[in-house]
Amino acid sequence: MRLAGRERLGFYPLPLPEAERIRKLLAFPDERCCALDPCAGDGAAFAEITSGERVLRYGIELEAGRASLARGRGIDVIHGNCFDVQCPVGSFSLIYLNPPYDSEISEEKSHRMERIFLDHVYRWLKRGGVLVMIIPRRYLRDCSQILAHQFRDVLVGRLTESESVKYNQVVVIGTRRTRAERERVPDAEITRARMRLDSLATNPERLGPLPTDSEHRYVVPSGEAVKMAYRGLPLDQIEDLLPRSSAYRRASAILLAAPSNVEGRPLTPLHGGHVGLLCTAGMLNGIFGEGPTRHIAQWQSVKLADKSEEEEDGRTVIREKERFSNELTLVFCTGEIATLK
Repeated sequence: MRLAGRERLGFYPLPLPEAERIRKLLAFPDERCCALDPCAGDGAAFAEITSGERVLRYGIELEAGRASLARGRGIDVIHGNCFDVQCPVGSFSLIYLNPPYDSEISEEKSHRMERIFLDHVYRWLKRGGVLVMIIPRRYLRDCSQILAHQFRDVLVGRLTESESVKYNQVVVIGTRRTRAERERVPDAEITRARMRLDSLATNPERLGPLPTDSEHRYVVPSGEAVKMAYRGLPLDQIEDLLPRSSAYRRASAILLAAPSNVEGRPLTPLHGGHVGLLCTAGMLNGIFGEGPTRHIAQWQSVKLADKSEEEEDGRTVIREKERFSNELTLVFCTGEIATLK
């Protein structure tokens, strides 16, 4: 995963219009049922997909801020790592899974996180329960073994919102097989199902968009409240107590040195190169001005790509050249925000 993706903990939220279309493919019971999002994020998409008065919503989220937002949407959220949560098997009527798009690297073999999350949580789904999973299309192949063995009536649809197209997201919806169904299904049928999923992963032209009006709806079974137990470290408590520890105080003197103040006037006028170096070093950030023009200035480096076209042997060749430039964001006390490039 790129550094920007790691900063957001692999969180790529599902656009709400896609969640609305998925909701139309689900039929919730008149009785109470329970649903889980093991990577809840801010809970917006999960709340839309499970909209209904009789749905008990549970979530797990690693990032504290997003966990708080999800709780505000009526989701019973555990703040922590999904793999540190214990839950009885066959508990949930529906699981909505939008896992981190990343790889787990080990000494023996690397696995995609999409497959690891699916393998960990599908057992928490009732027999006859419904799985809704959002993953990049090319990693459908990593999950095909579990999907072909454990689920029937598997639907794979291409998502069409701009953010979903950007990350090649597809939705996978399936019903977990009962024990009797899994024993009766022939090995040849499982092999065909897996080959179909592998083909969709590598041949995007065979993958149609998610149907907006389908006669077939996935029936979510009823279910009672679920009791989950978190066996991991109390992340919030550790974060609050850490600055009080003697080890942290000793290390902070080295790792978190106090920022130095740069004051004074230059001996000679600055030229463009000097100003660029000061900007990228963060030495021109701060609060400036007075009255209505008082503002916060924040400089950052941005990478740009310049395109050029050339004719070679009767063909048009497009070349891209990358360069860095500076970008200045100004936040005025009046609330106005301006970005200068």
